[in-house]
Amino acid sequence: QVQLVESGGGLVQAGGSLRLACAASGRTFSSYAMAWFRQAPGKERDFVGAISWSGGSSYYADSVKGRFTISRDNAKNTVYLQMNSLKPEDTAVYYCAADPTGGVHYGDYDYIESWGQGTQVTVSS
Repeated sequence: QVQLVESGGGLVQAGGSLRLACAASGRTFSSYAMAWFRQAPGKERDFVGAISWSGGSSYYADSVKGRFTISRDNAKNTVYLQMNSLKPEDTAVYYCAADPTGGVHYGDYDYIESWGQGTQVTVSS
């Protein structure tokens, strides 16, 4: 099983940017599709986006499309979430997840093998 550790969260003003990182250890990172989720206070955990094993394809929730970009560096065992034009409604704990099947690209989250501990992102208005 792969272990995941997120970093890069913090406080930013609306319109600003942050880049989150998720470092993986354990099993072969390149064998996992990776995804980002977020959970705001009192709400369910929501899908943000996903990236394929090779990084050749990515998929985003409508709420972040055009503002967020997921990338990965398999040599560094790290996946990134670049967040631009941040809005107060983006405030949440952000989690990365590892899926060996790629189902996250199709809305199937049942095969997620590992989750990170989360990193807080707060966007002030």
